[in-house]
Amino acid sequence: MEILKIEHLTKIYGSGNNEVRALNDVSFSVEQGEFLAIIGPSGSGKSTLLHILGGVDRPTGGKVWMNGQDVYAQNEDQLAIFRRRQVGLIYQFYNLIPVLNVVENMTLPVLMDGRKVNEDRLNELLETLSLTERKNNLPNQLSGGQQQRVSIGRALMNAPAVVLADEPTGNLDSKNSQEIVELLKFSNRRYNQTLVVITHDESIALQADRIIAIEDGRIVRDERIRRVK
Repeated sequence: MEILKIEHLTKIYGSGNNEVRALNDVSFSVEQGEFLAIIGPSGSGKSTLLHILGGVDRPTGGKVWMNGQDVYAQNEDQLAIFRRRQVGLIYQFYNLIPVLNVVENMTLPVLMDGRKVNEDRLNELLETLSLTERKNNLPNQLSGGQQQRVSIGRALMNAPAVVLADEPTGNLDSKNSQEIVELLKFSNRRYNQTLVVITHDESIALQADRIIAIEDGRIVRDERIRRVK
């Protein structure tokens, strides 16, 4: 089942001689439960694409459909609700609230939405992410890998339609990086969670179901990874 559809997406910054076309007629779709890696050099437009998919930055032209909904037909208030309920965002720099503990950071999107926390889901995520013993700790009491686990838990807490991760291992050493990738793959399998990861690391990209390569705002490659059985 198609969960995400992008049609002729364009993003332009500036105008005249200062115009920068960050995305240029980008089209593709993503199936429910798919693990998609988007790769490309710095400045290729891959992070711009991720922000538009997540409802963070409006496109100049084109359409983004999620679960059959035209994302940018919504006003700003509707977009804010959409981001909280339909999208889980994971960033390179964790973006945790320093005065909130692990549980509070993980449940913040649910509480901001005025909804009750699903305690069973919370406890399952804490256990899966090996954070149960750390649930009352503040971010500055955690390692980098543990902080990224919290940001993953926060992204999954609302059971979003799509999880978007922007260089999620960029601040981590190789051991922690692989652990984070394994956790993302686990969530993809366990919850049939659709996962889109921006990365410059080809070893991470090759663990996805599919790779899209972007250069100068255009898709230059779109291929499925064939697994050896």
